[in-house]
Amino acid sequence: MSLTVAVQMDPIQNIKIAGDTTFALLLEAARRGHRLLHYGLERLSMRDGRVTAQVETLEVRDEEGSHYTLGSAERMDLSEADVILMRQDPPFDIAYITATHLLERLHPKTLVVNDPASVRNAPEKIFVTQFPQLMPPTLITRDKAEIEAFRREFGEIVMKPLHGHGGAAVLRVTQEDPNFGSIFDLFSVTFREPWVVQRFLPKITEGDKRIILIDGDAMGAINRVPALNDLRSNMVRGGAAKPTDLSAREREICETIGPELKARGLILVGIDVIDGNLTEINVTSPTGIGHQAARRPGPRRRRLGRDRGAGRPELNPGRLPPNAG
Repeated sequence: MSLTVAVQMDPIQNIKIAGDTTFALLLEAARRGHRLLHYGLERLSMRDGRVTAQVETLEVRDEEGSHYTLGSAERMDLSEADVILMRQDPPFDIAYITATHLLERLHPKTLVVNDPASVRNAPEKIFVTQFPQLMPPTLITRDKAEIEAFRREFGEIVMKPLHGHGGAAVLRVTQEDPNFGSIFDLFSVTFREPWVVQRFLPKITEGDKRIILIDGDAMGAINRVPALNDLRSNMVRGGAAKPTDLSAREREICETIGPELKARGLILVGIDVIDGNLTEINVTSPTGIGHQAARRPGPRRRRLGRDRGAGRPELNPGRLPPNAG
């Protein structure tokens, strides 16, 4: 059955289609005959409780430089869509939070991926702390004395802003680092939120695994290896995506968190694991599918289907093997 799938995203003309997860999802939806609609966050409105957007019909092609065609814009009641993919990139700021409040008015009659209330209530570096047994030692604070005590206990640490994204402002601080005071001052004037402080994991040089879970089940993974002389493995920071298998520990992590993800309506999730330590649960606009096999033909594609028993559209994933690259 053909669905109407609206995607709330950053300007499609600006994306790099190679490895882009949103584009991979759109390609597969189009291949399955679904009607695609495109709009940006700035075109989302609500009047008298009715949530609308200026949408454009969207055609996509796997052709760099000619990857999309947009139709003319028209106002649409978004309750008429079967599925809305909330795929704008962070920052997780007040604009992002406001969008979750508006889209919450539509869900679950219109399936919003991910559940807007759960996205709002599961900030990625806070939600993960619900599973401390899976994590490295972690502190969330702005208190300098607390950070200094944590540093004395664990030696080398990593500091990053609580609502940061894409590897921005992730810093490694050694036990005797003379720059710590300056780093603290810089963070204090730059960021209003607390910081995440974690024990440094030396095996980051071997990679940071991004594992994709759909409806609570692990579907595949990539190993993101940092560039030379960089701590960060994010692809936007020069990290390289490598094929990988899931270890027994990583399967344990997925099996532990999976039921909670499913219960919260967090259908498409990307988790980060370093040396068997869960560090983040990404729910806003998780990436990684495009770097696995989502743009290749065959059963590894994500597919949008319909849960006839529930009477509503639902993401029905084609299972990725654990060694998908």
